[in-house]
Amino acid sequence: MAKPFFFSQTAMKAVNTVEDYLLSLPQDHPLQISLRTYGLALTLSLAPVVLPFITTATSRRGRAKLGGLKALKRALRRELGVTGFAFAITTAIGGGASLQHLWKVLEAEVDDERDPDERTALSNALRSAGELLRRVSTACNLTPARKAFLCNAGTSLIALVLLQSRKRANRQAPIPLTPPFPFTQLPPGVPRRNGPPPTLDLTLLMFVRAMDVGVQACLLKYANSASPGKEQEAKERRRKLIRHSDALLFWMSSARIMWCFFYQPERLPRSYVKWITSLADIDSRLVYTLRAIRSRDWVYGKKSPKLLTSMAEDIGIPKSWGDAARLPPHGGPAADHAWKALGVPGRTGVGGLPCEIVHGGMDRKSCTANATRRGAKAFLEALAIYLPVHFLPMIVTRPSALLKLSTLLRRLLSALRSATFLSAFVSSIWLSVCLTRTLLLARLFPSVSHNFWDGPYGCIMAGCLACGSSIWIEEGRRRGEMALYVLPRAVRSCLSDGWVRSGNKSTMIAERLAFVLSLSTLLTTAVHRPDVLRGLHRWTLDFILRGPNAALLNRRRKIEPRSDSKGADNTRSNE
Repeated sequence: MAKPFFFSQTAMKAVNTVEDYLLSLPQDHPLQISLRTYGLALTLSLAPVVLPFITTATSRRGRAKLGGLKALKRALRRELGVTGFAFAITTAIGGGASLQHLWKVLEAEVDDERDPDERTALSNALRSAGELLRRVSTACNLTPARKAFLCNAGTSLIALVLLQSRKRANRQAPIPLTPPFPFTQLPPGVPRRNGPPPTLDLTLLMFVRAMDVGVQACLLKYANSASPGKEQEAKERRRKLIRHSDALLFWMSSARIMWCFFYQPERLPRSYVKWITSLADIDSRLVYTLRAIRSRDWVYGKKSPKLLTSMAEDIGIPKSWGDAARLPPHGGPAADHAWKALGVPGRTGVGGLPCEIVHGGMDRKSCTANATRRGAKAFLEALAIYLPVHFLPMIVTRPSALLKLSTLLRRLLSALRSATFLSAFVSSIWLSVCLTRTLLLARLFPSVSHNFWDGPYGCIMAGCLACGSSIWIEEGRRRGEMALYVLPRAVRSCLSDGWVRSGNKSTMIAERLAFVLSLSTLLTTAVHRPDVLRGLHRWTLDFILRGPNAALLNRRRKIEPRSDSKGADNTRSNE
């Protein structure tokens, strides 16, 4: 029994030695940065993989659907491997920090005043390399910020190559709410087996955040260039401009995303489509019909696919109410006769599909009640999401704050406000749809066909344009984060689907350029211009590059001087 005891003592001593060594390193040391990066990235990558297995552990059907223990082992092996997200991102961030550290060490060797006879062969080689780097830096006018950008660019490219070398499944998961009709097929010439690049969403996320850095830098420069005595006025104008631009970006992005959700879901990430599907609580047959109306496969007054007759039967109304051939395409007296024959009440003067089917059984008669009930349902679902979001960081970092009633109330009100925003987002879509096709516009213009009102530029377009205005309910600082959250999805939906799925060289080159330039910009800005960062990426980069204290305790502070702050400040003044 002495050997295990001796081994445990040795192991504990080794652990303590490693711990003491890590604690002796400064927070911005490359090893510290790499450890924090890997830990955070591994948490983000493993959580979506492990959680489904945990939630279905007691269900035999759920385990069989996910593939059992072998599938879990494959997933863990993939995420923990060299091509996993955690290792690749650590290569980009930790590798860039290591190259910058090495660059400084080599240049410091040039300033070593030791006698040449006292130097070893290794130190002479390092000195020669440092002299070469210094000559290159002088010739190219490389400031500390530019050196950091070059180091980060090289390691970011390696990281993206690692991520893109991951093996992909041969079979793609089906896109939710995509019916097997001809009008939902991919563009001609695009093989169905091809999908978007696996790193596209990450690249667009980095691209949007880097663009935000550029915009914030321009706005800050404008505020700082104000004439003496008007600095405060310029800063106030800057804050107002940011608030309004964030709201405008969110409105435009959400309108595009929701329109694509109804008509082109293949342009959006599958996980995002699933989330919208669960939140919208809309029958898939109704979505199929909307797409069929757009492609002219489902036309009022003509024989069309029987998509809604089964839906009408399921919600307890006559099947004839969902038959396109018997529904009036226009309003007026002819529509009233058709409704009398079908036995549809409360639709005098308008044509189209009865609202009982559009509401999907949520509320058969009242459009207002339908929007209200759906908004209330979305509010409860959103509250279940936002309560952990607002309270978990405080529980993890400052549990003592839970004892303060003022702090609890402030967090609770913030969560209620966010849930109200999402509730208004959902209910405004339904209310706009009914105002367009039943309550207002269709009554004002009865001669306009419901093939238009129920088409892509009628009631659905009205709902998509109306929902984004709910962002004004959110707090000012959260509007920016919400805008930066939806903007990558909106940008992706604007890219040509055929080009994205083609997998040719132009797609690969464009993505690699966007990823490398964006991530390098963010990492360099976090060190040399942290004042232009905001939101979640500011917290994340502060945590990774400067340690947990900088991320958690200095939310409204100016960055403390670093060991290389003089060089950074000089760089800022020179640029």
